[in-house]
Amino acid sequence: MKFMLKAAAAAGLLALGACGGNADDRAAENIEAAAENQSDALENQADAAAAAGNDQLHDSLEAQADNVEDRGEAMADKADDDDDARVEQQAANHM
Repeated sequence: MKFMLKAAAAAGLLALGACGGNADDRAAENIEAAAENQSDALENQADAAAAAGNDQLHDSLEAQADNVEDRGEAMADKADDDDDARVEQQAANHM
């Protein structure tokens, strides 16, 4: 499942990379999109856990989803603030 998430995120990054704008702006958008995709997948798993009656797993997955979004947003801000598109690769390695 984790491999599938990374593959989907990579495909999303490539698709978003075709958009215009500065490299650091595109990188920031790509980072945020990848984090959001990963977070959405975790939230879907959390919903499934809740439906199965596993509240502890639900809470854990929701917390992970929040952390992924926060980390992605911070890395996107770093890419944009530092005017450094290389942060995108660092983000991909950490997600």
